[in-house]
This record gives sequence, C-alpha cells and structure tokens, in this order.
Amino acid sequence: MADALVIVESPSKAKTIGKYLGSKFIVKASMGHVRDLPKSQIGVEVENDFNPKYITIRGKGSVLKELKDARKKVKKVYLAADPDREGEAIAWHLAHALELDDTADCRVVFNEITKQAVKDAFKTPRKINMDLVNAQQARRILDRLVGYKISPLLWKKVKKGLSAGRVQSVAVKIILDRENEIDEFEPEEYWSITAKLSADGNPFEAKFHKLNGTKTELGSEAEVQAILKQIEGADFTIKEVKEKERTRNPSAPFTTSSLQQEAARKLNFRASKTMSVAQQLYEGVDLGKEGTVGLITYMRTDSTRIAASAQEEAKEYIIGKYGETFAPESPRNYSKKASNAQDAHEAIRPTSVLRDPDSIKSFMSRDQFRLYKLIWERFVASQMSSAILDTLSVDIAAGDTIFRAAGSKVRFQGFMKVYVEGNDDGTTDEDRLLPPLKSGDVLEKQEIEPKQHFTQPPPRYTEARLVKTLEELGIGRPSTYAPTLETIQKRGYVAIEEKKFMPTELGELVIEQMEEFFPEILNVEFTANMEGDLDHVEEGSEDWVKVLAEFYESFEKRLEFAEEEMKEIEIEDEVSDEICEKCGKPLVYKLGRFGKFLACSGFPECRNTKPIIKDIGVTCPKCKEGHVVERRSKKGRIFYGCDKYPECDFVSWDKPSAKPCPSCGSLMIEKRNKKGTKLQCTSCDHQEPVEETEDESAD
Repeated sequence: MADALVIVESPSKAKTIGKYLGSKFIVKASMGHVRDLPKSQIGVEVENDFNPKYITIRGKGSVLKELKDARKKVKKVYLAADPDREGEAIAWHLAHALELDDTADCRVVFNEITKQAVKDAFKTPRKINMDLVNAQQARRILDRLVGYKISPLLWKKVKKGLSAGRVQSVAVKIILDRENEIDEFEPEEYWSITAKLSADGNPFEAKFHKLNGTKTELGSEAEVQAILKQIEGADFTIKEVKEKERTRNPSAPFTTSSLQQEAARKLNFRASKTMSVAQQLYEGVDLGKEGTVGLITYMRTDSTRIAASAQEEAKEYIIGKYGETFAPESPRNYSKKASNAQDAHEAIRPTSVLRDPDSIKSFMSRDQFRLYKLIWERFVASQMSSAILDTLSVDIAAGDTIFRAAGSKVRFQGFMKVYVEGNDDGTTDEDRLLPPLKSGDVLEKQEIEPKQHFTQPPPRYTEARLVKTLEELGIGRPSTYAPTLETIQKRGYVAIEEKKFMPTELGELVIEQMEEFFPEILNVEFTANMEGDLDHVEEGSEDWVKVLAEFYESFEKRLEFAEEEMKEIEIEDEVSDEICEKCGKPLVYKLGRFGKFLACSGFPECRNTKPIIKDIGVTCPKCKEGHVVERRSKKGRIFYGCDKYPECDFVSWDKPSAKPCPSCGSLMIEKRNKKGTKLQCTSCDHQEPVEETEDESAD
C-alpha cells in the first residue's frame, strides 16, 4: 500500500513526478480545475459577501471519483498544483472536493520539476495559502460580474450574442485607439540625401547632416535641389573622425512577457503556443537514460531573479566553454522590471545549464527544441561579460554642407557570442564597417542619391507589442496575457491580418457602448489599480470581499443607469447584389467573429452563407483559368485559393504575385519579415524586393 497520494494538474507532470517519488507515492492528475462557477447562471451571491456557488465542472465527475478512490488507499494526500494563484485555487478546490483538511500541511510547491527540487519540496509541505486563493477568487468573481451583468444588457440593447470582459475590453480598446490613430494620421514629407563615396577603392555611404554648421531637416524637393546645387562641384573631404568605445550589457533572463515577445520575434510563435510549449518543457521531457526531467523553471513569472546556485553553475559552464574573460567578476543580478512585479518566482531559466540544447535535441520536438534553445541562450548570455564595441563617426565636408558616416565593430563579443535580443523595428547589431579613414582625406564621389520619404503612422499591434504594452500599463499578469489575446479573437472583437491586430466592426460596436456607459471598465488606470488591489489580496494586506464591494458599489449604479438610458440599436443588414443560389432571395452582409460574410435574407428558413471573396488580380497558376481570391480559414486566418474550387484545389498561405519569376517563369509569392517584403519564387532561388505600400511599411 502506498503512503501518500500526490495530485497535480496534468498527466505529463504526474508521470515526471511519479518517477522521482517512487512506488510509495500514487501520483494522479486532476486535469486542471475540478470546480468552477456554473455557466448557466452568475453563480455569485452579491448580497452575501459575494459568496461563490461552485459546482463540479461537467466531465470531471469521473476524475473526482478516481481521486476519491485513490484517497481511500493512502494515509496522506499532497496537493502539488503549479506555484501560483491558479495552482493554489486548484489545490483548495481539490481539498474541498475530496473532503481534506485544508488547514493541514498538504500543499507542496516547486519552481522546477527536477528530482532534487521535488524531493526537497516534499520535506517542507505547507498549508494552503488562502491569500493566494482569495486573490484568484476575487479575479474570477470580478470577471464573472462584469461578463454576466454587462453581456445580457448588450444582448438586449444592441445585438444578440455580444459579450463584455474586464481585461479583454481594455485590450480591445488599446487596439481600437491605435487604429484611430492610424486613420487620423497625416503623413509629412521629408527627404534624405545619400552620398555614395569611396576611399582607396573601398565604397561606403554617408548621409546629409548639416548646412552651414547647423543640423538641417529636408522637407521639400526644393530644399534638396538647393543642397545638390551647392555640392555639385565640391570635393568631399574628411573633416573629423571620432572613435569611441561602447559597452553593451546583456538582457535579463526571461519573464513570461519577454519570453512571449522574443518567441514571437525570433520563432514566429503565438503567445498561446509559447506558453503551451513552455508548459511541456516545465513538466518534463524524457531524456532517455536520464529519465524524464523538467527542463525549465516555472514559466509564469514577472521576476528576473536567479538562484545563486544557478548563477554559480552558469559561471563554471561559461568559463569552461568560452574562457574566463567571458564571465564577469561577480554574478549579474537584475532588478524588477516594474514596480508592480510580484517577484514570486525566479526568472525563466534552464533547470541545469549543463543540458545544452544540442546535446538533448534528439529527445525534443522541433518546437520544444527551438523554445528551449531560446531560453537557454538568453539565460547563459545574461550571466556573461559585457560586449565591447568600437564606434566610428566621420564628418565629411562638401562645400557648406556636412555629410556623416557611422560604423561600428565588435571588439569583444562577450555575451553576444551566445545571444543578442531581437528588435521590433528589425534593426540588428551586425558590424557596419567603414574603411580606414583619416582627417583631411579627399574621397571619390561615386553617386549622390536624393530620396523622398513620408512619415509613417504608428504600427498596428502585433501579439508581442500588445503583451509589452499590457505589461507596461500594469494590465493583467503573467498568467493572463495569452488567455486575453485568445479571448478577444474568439469573441470576434479583433482579427489578425499580416500578424497584426485590427478591430472588427463588432469590436468597435461593443467598445462604443462600453465607453458611454461603463467608462471605468475601459480606463487603463482603473484596471491597473484593480490588478494592484488583487496583488494586495495575495500579500494578505487587503480583504478580497472589500475589494469586490468597492468595485461593485459604483458598478451597480452604472448598470442601473445603462438599463434605463442605453438605447436599443437596430443594426440593419446591408443588402448585397448577390442572390442566394438555394432560395433566390437577396444575400445580405452579416457581421461575424472574423468580419463580414454573406448570408441569406431568408434566415431562418434558409441558412445559406458564403464568404466575401476578394479577387487579388492573379490568374490561378494551377488551372490557368480561375482567379486567385483571398479567403479566411475557420480560425480567421487569411489564405489564398482558386475561385474554381473544388474543381481546382490551388491554395497558398502566402499572397501570390501577378509577376512571374524572371528566371524560370514560375509563381512568385510575397514573403514578409521585419525588414520589409520580398518576392520569392516557388520553384527556384530567385528573390527580389517589393515596393512597400504605406500601410505595409508601418511596422
């Protein structure tokens, strides 16, 4: 007979921990939460101190029965859910469902799933932390009150099927505000002049910088022509050469937010995918002879703190692999990124730096390897010496003008030997070398290139940018970023086009009503302060019922006012020119999760629907008869296919180009990255740049 039952959330976590604990322990998975508020009703007794009415989640009856049966066979039960608010709440719900004494030392937590960490945790079990539980309950009830009180009102007054959320609504408003900024943006003209020069046969470029000793911006073609006239016959002579040494420090190890951002930049991962793969690495991967091992520390954290033992192991590895000059004299420590950081766990790091990615690559899936490599490299780099760069700034006189050339070279790689953080704007830290130059040298002028530019509107939010913004504003916490992004897409309030968020008409409609009748829900400062109150509940310095009561007092008044004053909005369907092929009635434009679609005006008698097809002006490369049109997948992702489908099954995720490959005549497709858009042949290696449209280059 086993001594104890250990309950975790997932089967993979149970498998890993079971191997560490041995036969004296039965390890079972609860498959997440076993109790929650009912879906069919609000489930909160507002007048009774917001008492929640929890029920067993549908489908979890068999799981609970299995746990109860296992409970009868042991003397002791340990609850080992994840070390955060949600994990603490899962443990508390399990204690109630299994009729355990929740004041007993039954809670076990560990920041990493390694043999030593797990065994150490079981030496010091503790009571369930009710402050953590109450913080989770308060958030759950807050979101339930907002969702279940406002949503029926929107159904009644605006449109059936609408819903509202607390953090999600703020996220949608941020996206909508950015879209309004873009719509209202007025581009301004500006010019640049690039001098293509050569020193002893070594070409380089310099940009116009000053006129008559004053830094000058060029706003019109007339100003450019005046400069060109001045330098028409002038010699380009080096006036001054400045050399400087610059030190660059490594980035801190990953938090949840920075991991999601960097995985989006470098791996093209959605936030939800990053967290899913990170969960797999945390819960354990079978490494053959070594067995199943948790490869990273807990992945929901806002801390950049690192354990001293991990720092020491990293230092020894760095010295052994790269030499003593690559390790700083003392370990690097990083302060909190923000004042609202909870700092409950360490940063995300490998559980052992000795498990370098390449040595265990064969045991991981492609996605697991790529994310683990990113985490491993970021952590190792965070404990390495600073990089040293030599920068060169050269002022070149031509008449009364000054042109400037800048370059840099890495003198000592330091941490850059392992890892360099990505940038949203696509810039890199590659060497920008200049030839040997000295004051007084006369340069050979090869070409003068004037170029017209226009200022660009602020870019739409990518997932990475939105997560960064939410974190900076204090909205949400590490566990909420990915679910928030998923929810606003599932509800159809935003759509993603070219990896950027755009508000849908549905999203605009909901935010318009929320702004008028529930402005505090959309107020960034209000929402951030609410997150702070929840943190205080977790710390034990604030009563969760009091937090809810203070919120509900004003919220209830807003509800009453909205019930009386919100006008019923009749959204009339716009009639299209198309006729339903099933019943002959006109098709009308309807608004769905991913924007507009066509539906029969004879609904509900006729339920025919069809997508709105956008012809992109490209003949189908497969059947040579149809046209390539833009479509949407069931998940709202844009793809391209032949309008002769199903007779022709041509399909492409990348946008086809009407221009054939000049090398082989095959189809070319548009490929986008941070540096712009290029046309790439689908048959040969030919590539060529594409002129970006104003909107496309905004990122």
